[in-house]
Amino acid sequence: MDPPTLATHLIDQLRQQANPVNIAGQMRFGIRPKTELLGLSMVQLRDFAKPHRRNHPLALALWAHPIHEAQLLAALTADPKAFTPDLMDVWIRDFDTWDICDQVCMNVFRRSAHAFAKVSAWADREPEFERRAAFALLATLAVHAKKEPDETFLASLPLIEDAAADERNFVKKAVNWALRQIGKRRSETLHTAALDLAEDLSTRESKSARWIGKDAVRELTRRQ
Repeated sequence: MDPPTLATHLIDQLRQQANPVNIAGQMRFGIRPKTELLGLSMVQLRDFAKPHRRNHPLALALWAHPIHEAQLLAALTADPKAFTPDLMDVWIRDFDTWDICDQVCMNVFRRSAHAFAKVSAWADREPEFERRAAFALLATLAVHAKKEPDETFLASLPLIEDAAADERNFVKKAVNWALRQIGKRRSETLHTAALDLAEDLSTRESKSARWIGKDAVRELTRRQ
């Protein structure tokens, strides 16, 4: 079965499991895509994805459909090694919810050779979910890039500081997430640097920066 036909077949199966009750619950949690929403859970989508891991042509065909769950399924079936920097930019321009952003960053982009370069490239993007992508990706890398040297993450702290004044909900939460995850790496150098930045942000004039800083201070001091 060619990728577009397989994508259509899988979407037909997704539609059969559409759940209006779940849609209402997802919308309460800020999942309000511009695309069609079917209300499937990530557990269900992972089951759909299992036979199709690293099927990149399928992922591209799924991503082209204006259906929220099709794009989530694309994130679970894509091949990270097949992403060029330009294709990564194409995908983030389609981000319209925090869960699409985070699932793509966690399942695909963090495994790309271009991941750290894209953190820097996207950190000052204007669209809310494009900017969120920079910090969701950074947070995910802080968890999973075990062998990355401290210097890489120290160099990202100015990006966090610059974005901390962004009052948009889905940006500030990702900035906070990135700062906390950097501070929780197994490195006293990073813990100290992240905590110092958090304490500084907690005194800023910006309401968003103060929230980010105070929340990160609470978590990072519990670690001690």
